[in-house]
Amino acid sequence: MNGKTDIIVVGTGVSGLFYALNIPGTKNVLMLTKAAADESDSYLAQGGICVLRDADDYNSFFEDTMKAGHYENDPASVDVMIRNSPQIITDLIALGVEFETKDGELVYTREGAHSRARILYHEDLTGAEITSKLLAQVKRRPNITIVENMAMVDLICQDNQCSGVVACDRDGSIELYHSDYVVLATGGLGGLFHSSTNLAHLTGDAIAIALKRQITLENISYIQIHPTTLYSRKPGRRFLISESVRGEGAVLYNRKMQRFVDELLPRDLLTKAIHEQMKQDESDFVWLSMQDMGREVIINRFPNIFKHCLEEGYDITRECIPVTPAQHYFMGGIKVDLNSRTSMGHLYAVGEISCNRVHGANRLASNSLLESLVFAKRAARDTTANYQVASEGSHPILDLTEYKDLEQLRLAYKTIILEEIERSKVIERIDKA
Repeated sequence: MNGKTDIIVVGTGVSGLFYALNIPGTKNVLMLTKAAADESDSYLAQGGICVLRDADDYNSFFEDTMKAGHYENDPASVDVMIRNSPQIITDLIALGVEFETKDGELVYTREGAHSRARILYHEDLTGAEITSKLLAQVKRRPNITIVENMAMVDLICQDNQCSGVVACDRDGSIELYHSDYVVLATGGLGGLFHSSTNLAHLTGDAIAIALKRQITLENISYIQIHPTTLYSRKPGRRFLISESVRGEGAVLYNRKMQRFVDELLPRDLLTKAIHEQMKQDESDFVWLSMQDMGREVIINRFPNIFKHCLEEGYDITRECIPVTPAQHYFMGGIKVDLNSRTSMGHLYAVGEISCNRVHGANRLASNSLLESLVFAKRAARDTTANYQVASEGSHPILDLTEYKDLEQLRLAYKTIILEEIERSKVIERIDKA
């Protein structure tokens, strides 16, 4: 038993960190994370973060997002994301985040399915730049405490009201954390897949727990595949070759070194084209060429990609690299409203684990960081404005023997999630028939 705090945030990616930073210092925030605080997918985002450049950009930004999502997006959510984007960038800069500038002005790049350059970036490490600066700010706040290597295994709830988290440490010791509010910021589920750009420990546990606790989910079969990851026979996470590489002019070739597709297609359409080409070529990959950008541009604009590929034996300034699609992003999740409230009282969900329907059936490149930050801030403001102390009767007595065999529980959670994804796919096909 670990007493009671005001707010528990599960996860230390951008959404969880930004939520915590937008909570007043008078409230105590406890952040639990499954691994180390800096081991989140937010660190892996290479390309950048979208922003509304000016009033004239609104219609095209809105249409680009809707079109990429096959118009299954919620227009209200898209509107909220776009209109709040300039303030989010202002907030980030105030917190120490550095974006690429030239002569004192922000520099914008373009990625696939964008009709205009509206993406801010920091080299090819935008996620690491944003997340590291947010984490540094969180560590300075006396009202925020981070507990690492503490994995959520259940929620404490009763009468559809959440009042805490059941978690376990690396040694399997079960800990109970009580609170007035819980915020799920647990990231994606790439760890369930054989080939993914995600960190292996991100296995979507919150989805299984939501199913167990009858919390409403939405679109959980909407799982995005990234078209270009570095092909490798090695086991483990796939290295992402950023969308911005193609936005800056990289091209795709088939086995005969012939260009076969428009590289700026939305991700799902480009992935389909690559799979079809791989089938024709009887190959596990296609070729990506960056050479025409020039050595100086490649090294300065994409230093991390250049370094990693060189370590794998490819000099991207002089030769093509083999790329292949891999699981990348979860667009469904725990259903939330415009303030990130779930169907359970005193429970919020933000970031990749949530589904506010911004992304529809296919996420537009570089909308993920923006969406996470916009709706995390809204969740924090909603919590603050409507704060209520959890009722005395909201802490049920738990049977801890349920968590005795953690390996069996994790396997059960994985099975539950994968079965629900398949079930949702069937329902989706029926609905669209």
